[in-house]
Amino acid sequence: MRTLLVGRAVVTGRGRVGDAVLIDDTAVVDVGTSDDLTRHRPDRVKRVEGVIVPGFRDAHLHLVPYAAMLYGCSLKSATDIEDVVTRLRRYAATVATDRPVVAVRADDETVAERRLPTRHDLDRVASDRPVVTYRYCGHIAAVNSAALRAAGIDAVTPDPDGGTIDRGPDGAPTGVLRETAMELLGRTLTRTQDAEPAMIVDAAHRLAGLGITSVGAMIGYGDDRSAVLDQEVRTLTAVAPHLPIRVGTFAITDDPTALEDSKRLIDAADGLVRWLGVKRFSDGSLGGHTAAMDAPFCDRATSGTLRLTNRDVAIVRHALALGGMAAIHAIGDRAVGAVIDVFEDLVGHGADPTLLRVEHVSVGNAELFDRFSDVGVHAVVQPAFLASETDWLETRLGADRLRWTYAFRSMIDRDIPLAGSSDSTVEPPDPLWGMAAAMDRCGLVPKERVTGVEALRMFTDGGAAALREPVPLSPGSPADLAILDVDPTTATADEIRNGSVWSTWVDGTELEIDRTLPTWVD
Repeated sequence: MRTLLVGRAVVTGRGRVGDAVLIDDTAVVDVGTSDDLTRHRPDRVKRVEGVIVPGFRDAHLHLVPYAAMLYGCSLKSATDIEDVVTRLRRYAATVATDRPVVAVRADDETVAERRLPTRHDLDRVASDRPVVTYRYCGHIAAVNSAALRAAGIDAVTPDPDGGTIDRGPDGAPTGVLRETAMELLGRTLTRTQDAEPAMIVDAAHRLAGLGITSVGAMIGYGDDRSAVLDQEVRTLTAVAPHLPIRVGTFAITDDPTALEDSKRLIDAADGLVRWLGVKRFSDGSLGGHTAAMDAPFCDRATSGTLRLTNRDVAIVRHALALGGMAAIHAIGDRAVGAVIDVFEDLVGHGADPTLLRVEHVSVGNAELFDRFSDVGVHAVVQPAFLASETDWLETRLGADRLRWTYAFRSMIDRDIPLAGSSDSTVEPPDPLWGMAAAMDRCGLVPKERVTGVEALRMFTDGGAAALREPVPLSPGSPADLAILDVDPTTATADEIRNGSVWSTWVDGTELEIDRTLPTWVD
């Protein structure tokens, strides 16, 4: 059946393109003016009051942890360590006594003490079972004594490659584990609250309520510490027929067999789940002082941790050989440079640059961005990071490096393909929030602001390209779209930030969504 959807306007990452979309069952036939498209004699005409935009693409989030967070314990709004302990005690009372107590989104930058909890703090929550809290960046854990004992971590345990065990004056672990040191905990302690299949489907519906029609889901597989469930891959394939939005998966693994298994399982799944490739890490986070920097941080005598290894490069090559993509996390300028080194070599030997992604690209410089542009790979960025880091970013980096931090204008001016995302559970998954942050930058380095059209492009065309999808709302593409109460190409950042999504369509069908359900928990 042919449907002509007519709104106040149709706007895309290419600007205003008319006021109507002609849909034939699941696909877009054409976009233009309602007068022109009426000549195609549609079977029905549906008129809406809002502005029609392509469905939003969140090119990088963590779907299963997001589902778990909605039903679990978030510590982001805790005011001090005592509040952290109180919240954890309350949550622990709801967790089976044979299970670890695991919470997410702890933030040492917002509690009064300006530190993460120690094992002594967390021993007050429980002394007879593990308590594990994750910093909101996901790159640092703080655990209690029971967790350290269960993992066999003590004063003589060496720091692993790419990680650090924080220690007190006596050499004993404080309970804070950075980067790969978290892997010492083992899978039984690094699982967040089990996300039941129904929770994942519910979480996907909530994302759809934000106008999101496609996500790039980073998923744990095998023995990787990022796996929330025993097998995120198997859980996603089981719920695939019930997911309302497209889910492109990147397996977080450095094991070739695990990568092949993830591809085999997902390729065989029904529904809207697809295998896209592999995800690796080259460094940590700015908030945790573990991002790999060319020069030390201004507020701590460390240059972070470079994690990129030959094993990572090998699994990237393997993903490409399987016909997939490769996404490598790089936040610090040293890490971004190291990943560009790898990608330059791959492209020089015939790799398709459109299959390569650098995740985050938080800190750069003119030379790095010139190289980035020359190699032609995707930059998958998170504008909403600006909102969380506004208060401390200059103190950590200094004015010179701040100039090149989240430098979206500089990247766009160099024709670097930008894809917008949230990295949820790090930040809220609301694309309107992310677009607004890209536009006004929360006041930081105004010269790096982008326009409304450019912000929309990041979360539509740019995201689609980074997910191997066709250009949104182009003839023949899936009829995935959202209807807003605001025109993001003409509205101010605050108007977009306060805007609403009225409806979401996938494959030409309007989704039934309970928009009263929360999409975020602090």
